[in-house]
Amino acid sequence: MEEEKLKVFDEDRTPIGVATRSEIHKKGLWHETFHCWIVSEHESQSYLYLQIRSSLKKDYPNLLDITAAGHLLAHEEATDGVREMEEEIGIYVELDELIYLGVLQYEMNNGNLVDKEFAHTYLYKRNLNLKEFQLQEEEVSGIVTTRLEDFYALWQGTKQLIEVNGFEVNESGDRVEIHRMVGRGSFAPHPISYYNRLIQVLKENL
Repeated sequence: MEEEKLKVFDEDRTPIGVATRSEIHKKGLWHETFHCWIVSEHESQSYLYLQIRSSLKKDYPNLLDITAAGHLLAHEEATDGVREMEEEIGIYVELDELIYLGVLQYEMNNGNLVDKEFAHTYLYKRNLNLKEFQLQEEEVSGIVTTRLEDFYALWQGTKQLIEVNGFEVNESGDRVEIHRMVGRGSFAPHPISYYNRLIQVLKENL
């Protein structure tokens, strides 16, 4: 199967060509992604939905991450990224239901992978039952929620651990309830600057 090709940019977000996904991460080339964070309201409290990355993922398996996210292919625009919602977590969304939070620019380097992203970031406000999520098993193994204020506190350094509740799909394909305390180390390692900017734009739009 031919490898995905993505648009490549300079650091000012000017397009400069096309490259394969593996080449982009090997050389640390700037590229575009789609991020969507789902937030619900329950009894005057806001909750954030997080995905658990599949154990099959090459990068950051089993860690908590953005509700739904993915790379934008060479022929796609930022708005085309909404397909990730249905593909990864089985939630169909119309683009006009999303709130655009802007482009969050950041870099990650774990030694084996250099990830330089222009992340087109969206907010989706909707009360969802966990039963509504249908997961793409090779990408996502579970969904949990946490109090939004606790998520803020974790990344602003006022809490070391926060509670998450939800489900994970086990090896037999069954959904198992999970209730656990997690710290920053349980999350995919986006830089703290990304989380600080994310918190800012979420607060501006909620």
